[in-house]
Amino acid sequence: MNLLKDKVVLLTGAGGGIGRATAEKLAQCGMKIILFGGNNVEKLKQTQEIVEKYSAGLAIPGDLTNPDFIRTGVQKAAAHFGGIDVLINNAGVAQNTAFEDISLEEFDKIMAINLRTPFILTQQVLPYLKNSSSATIINIASVVSHAGYPQQSIYTASKHALLGMTKSVAREYYKDNIRVHAIAPGGVYTDMVKVSRPDLTPDGMILPSDIADIVHFFLANRGNAVIDEIIVHRVGKEPFLV
Repeated sequence: MNLLKDKVVLLTGAGGGIGRATAEKLAQCGMKIILFGGNNVEKLKQTQEIVEKYSAGLAIPGDLTNPDFIRTGVQKAAAHFGGIDVLINNAGVAQNTAFEDISLEEFDKIMAINLRTPFILTQQVLPYLKNSSSATIINIASVVSHAGYPQQSIYTASKHALLGMTKSVAREYYKDNIRVHAIAPGGVYTDMVKVSRPDLTPDGMILPSDIADIVHFFLANRGNAVIDEIIVHRVGKEPFLV
């Protein structure tokens, strides 16, 4: 029995990388996918075409730093599919800047996308999740939620904060049967990692499809055993280090 069929997922950062791989994986299970936010309409359209090979998809492009867009977009998405069962906060921006060279504009941009957007989205989606029997929030954090890397201080701060928010929201709403998870990947070979870690090559890197498989695992295995967070490192990284 496919428990995921016809469940509705709202996913950010769907234009490529982890987002596109996740959209395809969940659509293959019959889930309805809302590709939420982002101004590259062409990339969202490409992901929507992939999704619609398997299930229903809806692209809602827009500025994820604009609270009004988030509010109206969530309402539009919920009205289109009759509710929302899953929120995946995946959109993010990276950094490769020496601490003393970080501008306030860069600070604000990173915090806006990596923390403020998931905060507003979670607030807006929670009323719909409370009406779902499979309510789930998955926040794509990072290994820098647990460690600090040079040249990534503000990115690291944003992901520490995202993990902290994840923990608090999980504890606040678990009695409402809302599961809140974090996935903390190391180097996933996407366009974003090319910015934050230009020294890395594709060899031995985590693939977007690997993270999509973990997202699917959380959703497809909703039993009495609950995993709060999964930390993922690439194959060449020494185990139990971040």
